[in-house]
Amino acid sequence: MTLFLGIVAVAFLWWLLNSFTHANPAKVAMIIKRTGGILALGAAVLLGLRGRIDLAILLGSVGAWLLGWSGFRFPGSGGAAQRSPGRTSQVRSTLIEMELDHDTGAMDGTVLAGAFAGRRLNTLDNADLLRLRSECQASDPDGVRLLEAYLDRRFPDWRATDQDNGQTQQETRPSSGKMTREEAYQILGLQPGAGPDEVRQAHRTLMKKLHPDQGGSTYLAARVNQAKDILLGRHG
Repeated sequence: MTLFLGIVAVAFLWWLLNSFTHANPAKVAMIIKRTGGILALGAAVLLGLRGRIDLAILLGSVGAWLLGWSGFRFPGSGGAAQRSPGRTSQVRSTLIEMELDHDTGAMDGTVLAGAFAGRRLNTLDNADLLRLRSECQASDPDGVRLLEAYLDRRFPDWRATDQDNGQTQQETRPSSGKMTREEAYQILGLQPGAGPDEVRQAHRTLMKKLHPDQGGSTYLAARVNQAKDILLGRHG
């Protein structure tokens, strides 16, 4: 009888859901879900008292899931596999704003000034990128390093074919300018006020993407390390 009443209750809740889908569906669905969870837990208690432990556990799990208790999830519900939206790091120089996707390690960017102002790097071919690099060499040394990191990923053999690459490469190091906390948050892809654990996690994720085996950049890795040190109070 208890099981029958449970089935009737579920059918009634389903009917309510279909009846009120056009009237604040989100609120109606939430109310029905919570009501169903309470009813399922109540039925589970009755079944437990009658010795039907197996059905009590099943209905109890249903009720807990409907009430949003994170400890109870059904296979295929995707609760444990849900991920927060992907983060993107941003590193800016005078002429370039570079972006690094934390999940995929993909790099792209926007040209902020000069002949290619407003263009996305992915829309420029090898020759255009080398011309942009020449612009950066004149006034934006940080932009040179950012662009070289991008070229290394997109065109791994660009150095061998660059006829204007006779100068000795400068030692890669963080920008000589003092990094602000706002810049540090942007580099790590975090919101202002993020806690130390979030800073460390973002740093670990980025350093994996910047590993040499992943086409990493020593310059970008140095900037990520600098951002972490600033946000954890170890630098400047």
